[in-house]
Amino acid sequence: MTSPTPPFILIDGHQDLAYNALAFGRDLLLPAVEKRRLEAGSLTEQRNGGANLGWPDYQRGQIALIIATLYISARLSPDDWDTQTYRSRAEAARLWEKQVEYYYRLTGEHPDKFRLVRERRELQEVLAPWRAKPARFDVAGEDELPVTHPVGLVLLMENAEGLGEPAEMERWYERGVRLVGPVWAANETRFCGGTRTDEGFTREGYALLDVMAGLGMTLDIAHMNERSALQALDRYEGAVVATHANCRALLREPETLRHLTDTVIRRLVERGGVMGVIPLSTWLRPGWSAEDPREATTLAHMANHIDHICQLAGDAEHAALGTDLDGGWGWPTTPVELETIADLPRLAQVLQDRGYEQAQVAAILGGNWSRFLERSLP
Repeated sequence: MTSPTPPFILIDGHQDLAYNALAFGRDLLLPAVEKRRLEAGSLTEQRNGGANLGWPDYQRGQIALIIATLYISARLSPDDWDTQTYRSRAEAARLWEKQVEYYYRLTGEHPDKFRLVRERRELQEVLAPWRAKPARFDVAGEDELPVTHPVGLVLLMENAEGLGEPAEMERWYERGVRLVGPVWAANETRFCGGTRTDEGFTREGYALLDVMAGLGMTLDIAHMNERSALQALDRYEGAVVATHANCRALLREPETLRHLTDTVIRRLVERGGVMGVIPLSTWLRPGWSAEDPREATTLAHMANHIDHICQLAGDAEHAALGTDLDGGWGWPTTPVELETIADLPRLAQVLQDRGYEQAQVAAILGGNWSRFLERSLP
């Protein structure tokens, strides 16, 4: 499967890169297909599915920038394989630090491949070469040197439950974190309600919002229930996004409480937010199961969610990509056209066939995230 070289860049609003490296030992420099070969039959494949991404895949797919997570969770089971779970707030801080160190080491050792983006100046420096000249990466090519560009990484703390107190967020801002999702697990309620509770924001949760607003951080509502999301959209003074979520109206209840209602999407649009759509078959097409053939889910299903957001918004300025690829599920639980993340540009033709103009497609695939980050980064 060969993807066309697009006349635009792509930005992905959500990838658990440090988690994959530290929990499974995945080498981000290797292409996805090579990782699948190496991991065949392994615990990694059993727990996290087949790999979808790697640096060569980013180059082929024009993935210029990624919102990369600090992802850890409370220890909910006795499984020892997952090293990125915590039992205490002190342990949570140590795990976060290890993931931050991973990103600094990755960008420090491979500045030609990855760059940390903490402010607008760094964002502009990372995106400039992508905009000036498309990347060209061909592993088999021997006649000429490949044209490649470093991929930018903006850090998101996905789940702040491990904080000792809200004021500690200042430390993580200084370490480069620019977006925060207060809740992750469905039943968490320390700061606000997850997607299997009807709880709203707590007093401590509002205190966390105040600290974040004071630091100029972006709030991610992706894992909140509807009540908490609406409270956040009403209360939070800073920028707001949903880095990775789909449209609940196109899915079934109650499995889809993880996703956003039309009411929340409209409020997010009113706040100037961006919503990244996830290409997971379970969250694209109602009733999908692992027994279904891959052909049962296509990029047209992903386009349905993008189009739903655009219809609610009345424009194409708020829908985006938030793939969460390799975030607990992997190949082949993606649309049939996606052999790796390098095939995401195929979505462009699907959108154009629905009447989206090239400028609108460019906005959805990367422009909306870049515009948002231009506004929200210091």
